[in-house]
Amino acid sequence: MLHKGSQVIQTERLTLRPFRVSDAEEMFCGWANDGEVTRFLTWTPHGSIEETRAFLLASEEGYKRADYYHWALEYEGGAIGDICVSSVDTHSQSGMLGYCMAKKFWGQGFMTETLKAVLKFCFEEVGFHRIYSVHSAQNPASGRVMEKCGLKYEGTLRDGFKLHSTGEWTDIDVRAILKEDYLKSL
Repeated sequence: MLHKGSQVIQTERLTLRPFRVSDAEEMFCGWANDGEVTRFLTWTPHGSIEETRAFLLASEEGYKRADYYHWALEYEGGAIGDICVSSVDTHSQSGMLGYCMAKKFWGQGFMTETLKAVLKFCFEEVGFHRIYSVHSAQNPASGRVMEKCGLKYEGTLRDGFKLHSTGEWTDIDVRAILKEDYLKSL
């Protein structure tokens, strides 16, 4: 693998770029404090813009590492969401995708566009072998985005996660794409 960090990626409508601390207000107001956006995520809504700012300050440290992949989705000059590749395993050449976006941009194809661009970068530029992601079975829209981008269903982890939003257990669907699958789709 040739780790390159969070390089700027252009799509048809978006610029994927490293976050800046100055994105705190857009992130907080757009999605980080929205309980509907964070309902199925592994973190609770931010309680204040200071919490968002602290998160972004911590991200600045991550950007110093070549194996840190976390982008702001910029549309028309403003941050509207984020995507990351975490749990990067250089030996197994794998990583886990996670993403979210401001509710007012849902259903417009932005996340599919973003995910396709990140997969292209990960497979063609960095040399990942496998990219996977998980989503709550109660959030099928996220699974549809993954399917559109070639991630195949691999199984369900029964009661795999306890939602922060409600305290209830949820099944987790696992989806993944291999580099060979990605290359065949071109």
